[in-house]
Amino acid sequence: MRPVVVLILHAAAPEDAGPLVRALAEARHSLAIRQRDAFLAAGADVAEVVAGPPDGLSFGERLAAEMRARTGGAMAPGGLIVLGSGSIPLARAADLRRFVEVAAGPAGYALANNRYSADVVAISRAADLAELPPLPADNALPRWLEERAGVAVTDLRSHWRLGVDVDTPLDLLLLGLGAPLGGPATTAPLIGERLAALSDVLTNRRAELLVAGRISATTLRWLESGVVCRVRALVEERGLRAASRLAQSGATTGSRPPRSVLGELLDRDGPEALARTVAALADAAVIDTRVLLAHRHGASEQSWPAPEDRFASDLLLPATIADPWMRALTESAIASDIPILLGGHTAVNGGLRLLAQRARAGKR
Repeated sequence: MRPVVVLILHAAAPEDAGPLVRALAEARHSLAIRQRDAFLAAGADVAEVVAGPPDGLSFGERLAAEMRARTGGAMAPGGLIVLGSGSIPLARAADLRRFVEVAAGPAGYALANNRYSADVVAISRAADLAELPPLPADNALPRWLEERAGVAVTDLRSHWRLGVDVDTPLDLLLLGLGAPLGGPATTAPLIGERLAALSDVLTNRRAELLVAGRISATTLRWLESGVVCRVRALVEERGLRAASRLAQSGATTGSRPPRSVLGELLDRDGPEALARTVAALADAAVIDTRVLLAHRHGASEQSWPAPEDRFASDLLLPATIADPWMRALTESAIASDIPILLGGHTAVNGGLRLLAQRARAGKR
């Protein structure tokens, strides 16, 4: 059995961060500590939380630097598990043992929670990362391993709980972990009201729900029986963050930039039209706004509105949003007569499932 090292990468809040960014960073760090202990209990030999403020390094550069720092320039002979500090908070002990088993097993294999958009990856031979390029995010690592490094990659994407990731304060609320938010949670009462109204729609046979964004195939199958309302699904830009050209083999020219049908409508009518557009289609909506931002600004998050703005939009706090377009979108969602939930990948996948489970149990 190969020795297994677990690296949990955590980005601390920068000095000039707003309250929502700071609250999320603190919550993610707490999750990272919990994951470190859980991986050690699952059989990992070493587990470390690698924390530090943003320094401009890409995921690929950071991981390569961490490996060099631990091995004196040569890649370690054992296995590696790498994940972000907000990754797989719903993982069970058995799930973590599977990642450890692959990392400790025969060389040439890798296991991801989702090969098309990874949050955690186990690699049985760390030396396979020797030529790792500056991938912008961990989501593209399985694709690079398979297409460029010749590693056999499998995944656990049928396990919905492993697709839940904490990328925004809203995800903490959907997970029932609102307490770490502290002040920001108590100053956003409207989001609680909208979550309750959305729960009512999920349990209403005569209602219709719109779900728009990076909806997984697993979520689509679950929606057929997991909610009693009718569902209208608009699936767009799955694999958005994993589609790095650095991870792809063969010709990569002519790639289409991110596009969104809903984004096209908002381009035509303005972000103020969100409420009117959604109300014509459904009685409630859960919208992955990161797809709209990619449609508007491109795939790189560096060109999007600041994280503080995105998080405030998710919590329906328009007064603190500096970006005019995002503020107008959020104000439209608030003014709507129907509940509209704005969020990211977790909101339209595992978070929606958790909300439906609580609604069926009579809890909100």
